[in-house]
Amino acid sequence: MARKNGPTISQEELYPQSDEPTRQDLDDARLLDLDAEQESPFLRGQKRVSVRRGSLPKKTVTRLTWTLIVLVVMFLGSVSVAAVYHYGERSWRFRVDSSDHIEITGLENVTRSQVMEVIGGDIGRNIFFVPMAQRKKQLEQIPWVESASVMRFVPNRLKIEIHERTPVAFARVGSRILLVDGVGTLMELPNKKKYSFPVILGINSGEPLSTRIPRMRIYQSVLSQLDSGGAHYSQDLSEVDLSDPDDVKVLTNNPEGEVLIHLGSSNYLDRYKVYVGHVREWRQQFDKVESVDLRYDRQIIVNPDLNGAIKQSPLSRSAAKAAMAAGVKPAALTTRLTTSPTALVPRPVAALEKKRTVRSWHRKPSRKKTWVSKTGASKKYSRSATQAAKAAKKPSPSIAKEQEHP
Repeated sequence: MARKNGPTISQEELYPQSDEPTRQDLDDARLLDLDAEQESPFLRGQKRVSVRRGSLPKKTVTRLTWTLIVLVVMFLGSVSVAAVYHYGERSWRFRVDSSDHIEITGLENVTRSQVMEVIGGDIGRNIFFVPMAQRKKQLEQIPWVESASVMRFVPNRLKIEIHERTPVAFARVGSRILLVDGVGTLMELPNKKKYSFPVILGINSGEPLSTRIPRMRIYQSVLSQLDSGGAHYSQDLSEVDLSDPDDVKVLTNNPEGEVLIHLGSSNYLDRYKVYVGHVREWRQQFDKVESVDLRYDRQIIVNPDLNGAIKQSPLSRSAAKAAMAAGVKPAALTTRLTTSPTALVPRPVAALEKKRTVRSWHRKPSRKKTWVSKTGASKKYSRSATQAAKAAKKPSPSIAKEQEHP
């Protein structure tokens, strides 16, 4: 029973609340735990822990690293190259001191002095500054040089390889005898070497190679046909006249007398065999056989070149001597001049060569000789009547092929 006059005490003070959770709170927590255990972990992902990342991606950082490495390597390489270049440019070790450091191979007709005229200016120059392409081009301008190669070898040596041209014939150009190769390049005669080529007529030093090349093809075709079958007829030729491609003429080197043969533009071997098989017969019919025209199928013309024009200018004594030393046959050194059909005129020849005359068989000319009297007056007399009658009996130079053998 409470006191009336005393202080009053509340129920909370009499029964203080405990700090432990109430039963209801515990039940709610258990329910929450049961719900969490029943939920499948595959239905939602676990909560990830956040990680602190940089400002650039990893791939970008890798690329930048490699780029920096490459730049450093390039810089170091450039510095090294610059140092080596400076050393090679300034060092005395790479300087061509003398001609002993220039090696030249392949010389046969080209002299060392001709090569040194081109390459000698590089003595004392740094080997890395020698213009290789320019020197190669200059060396190939030497007539005897077909191709050349210039190589440098460290520290200070140059090597030059020369490939010379191969001559295939002599060529009479004006008053000189030169050598010519398969494409028409003219070359000077060597000092101590002999060849057994015929002399080509009709080549001019002023004409381009585009004109000479077709003529040289004709020349090689003539020789290949004449030598086919093991005949070797080309060895009997002294000259090959290519002035007219449609009428190739060859001069034979016959001990009984040279004969100029017209072979036309084809069938060189067949036509030359006609000459070989009948030349003795023609010499019996005619006092002298100087030329034969075999271009026609059913007709042979003997001595058709009585009115020929001047073909070549005379050779000088020195040119004739050099040509004979190189192997030119004497018949090719003869100079043939124009001849009148009504007069018997001796042909002027070069020095050291025998004289040759031309006769017409259509009509015997009257030979007239001149003598000078003591008073200085000149008199003329003609041949005897017997000689004139004998000349009138000579046959015609035109012979049909059907009438060659009676």
